[in-house]
Amino acid sequence: MLTRRHIRVKAMQSLYAFNQSQNDNLNTEEKFLMKSMEEMYDLFLLQLSLITEIREHAVEYLEKSQKKHLATSEEKNPNRKFIDNAIFEILNENESLQNALEKHKVNQWKQDDEYVAIIWNEIRSSLLYEDYMSTRENDFKEDKNFIIDIFKEIIAPNDKLYDYLEDRKLTWVDDLPLVNTAILKLLQKLKEKTGKEKKIAKLFKSEDDKEFAKKLFRKTYLNDEELSEEMLGKTPNWDKDRIAEVDMILIKMAICEFLNFPSIPVKVTINEYLEIAKEYSTPKSSIFINGVLDKLSKEYQTENKLNKMGRGLM
Repeated sequence: MLTRRHIRVKAMQSLYAFNQSQNDNLNTEEKFLMKSMEEMYDLFLLQLSLITEIREHAVEYLEKSQKKHLATSEEKNPNRKFIDNAIFEILNENESLQNALEKHKVNQWKQDDEYVAIIWNEIRSSLLYEDYMSTRENDFKEDKNFIIDIFKEIIAPNDKLYDYLEDRKLTWVDDLPLVNTAILKLLQKLKEKTGKEKKIAKLFKSEDDKEFAKKLFRKTYLNDEELSEEMLGKTPNWDKDRIAEVDMILIKMAICEFLNFPSIPVKVTINEYLEIAKEYSTPKSSIFINGVLDKLSKEYQTENKLNKMGRGLM
């Protein structure tokens, strides 16, 4: 689920926190880095489980309506199309999802069910719901498109849900876009039950990505002085005090990649850190970082310092 860019962002945030705290325990900070990524996976599971919890809330709503003393004919014989949506069943019966929810102890919606109610009420009053419930027959394609639409238009952008998640863990705010994108991709890939379930994404796509996170963080921190020296003379119009701390960290991380990660192309490294700078640093940071990294990469290439393996990696 984690992309290399998000791994870089997490490493950058941990290095920044490390510098601010002036902590000298590298192992503690490395554990913090891994924990922050694992907590992002908890958010993924939490958002995914919210979908099925909404269905449980809808079931309770129908049952209460049926028990009214003066229930209408519609309440006595309600349209069950929403609660019979095939996506709910697929998610509820997905063994890998249920195992992950149990392993990570994701059950917050049982205690904080008022937020489930808020989402359910917004869905029930939406035009999406009205159009979907205009018939009583379930169709898999329609069921799937409806769940995708309510996730994109009602669940993901919900302000009260955003505030709730921010209160639970501040770092989740940065994680939400990636997590919501991962959920949409999972929903889009779901197919009508064929006897083979769709396994949910793991936190790391491979062990290589997990090692990349640890190695990037550790080598950038342990070689801080050497990486700072590499920048000498490359920022003639900038005093050190004028360079944003985030920019310094991003440049050091990029240099670390140039020199220690043979399989990552130079252009990929530069582009990745420019994109991160646009989102996390000052408006002019990407221009400044691009100038420094472009100059360094050309020097390294001339001096044969770029030990890159494979074609097109320069």
